[in-house]
Amino acid sequence: MSSPVAMISGGGTGIGLAAARRLARDGYRVVLTGRRIDPLNVAAEQIGAVALAGDMTDTASVQEVVGGTLDRFGRLDAVLANAGGHGFSTVVDTDDEFWATSLDANLTTAFKLCRAALPELSRTRGRIAVISSLAGIAAGPSVAGYTVGKHALIGLTRSMARDYGKHGVRVNAICPGWVRTDMANAEMDELCAAMGLEGRSAAYAKVTEHVPLGRPADPEEIAGTIAFLLGPDSSYITGATLVADGGAHMVDLPTISFDALS
Repeated sequence: MSSPVAMISGGGTGIGLAAARRLARDGYRVVLTGRRIDPLNVAAEQIGAVALAGDMTDTASVQEVVGGTLDRFGRLDAVLANAGGHGFSTVVDTDDEFWATSLDANLTTAFKLCRAALPELSRTRGRIAVISSLAGIAAGPSVAGYTVGKHALIGLTRSMARDYGKHGVRVNAICPGWVRTDMANAEMDELCAAMGLEGRSAAYAKVTEHVPLGRPADPEEIAGTIAFLLGPDSSYITGATLVADGGAHMVDLPTISFDALS
């Protein structure tokens, strides 16, 4: 049997790149896609993957990427819907254009990629992992569009798992907390400027102060979770939401003041 084929959106940096490296080590033939071809080409050369530029908000572009993958490899076995971002404002401060951009980036990208891939995944009894966020089960300040999009990804995951399980397709969502990526680093820089913190390490320490594990994740740790959900050891798991946040989601906020007593 030939090696399985995995496609990763947003595969040039961060979690997507870490997942690409892990899946390549696990024996997958990997296709990286995203809007920026330069980081995709660099990543593809490093890990022996294929780079196909594509805008996951554009139906024709998505179909071209999926079609290009099938032309090259003849199959598709796994999809990581990882593209996302945008949506950092309150509801009142979000105009119609920014609202649409937020939902496109965080929800439509996954919807259109999965829609194009599902016919082939139904044939190969494939797997999908959808990257949501801790913002998919909770709400931070001034991130309305991002929060709504990440919540909706969990609904999309469940809908696909319900409809395509009869074809052997498994679909699961992952909700990471803070992960050391370029996007998170930029947020840490903003926090440093706003709070007078000295360096990203201080900022990461601040945002994980009440996280039970007391630190952010490295991208490779989330990649391990992705590899599990796309691999055979999770063969009876579908429609699940796996939270990988160091325990942040279970913290009872009203009792934080009692930490000093423990």
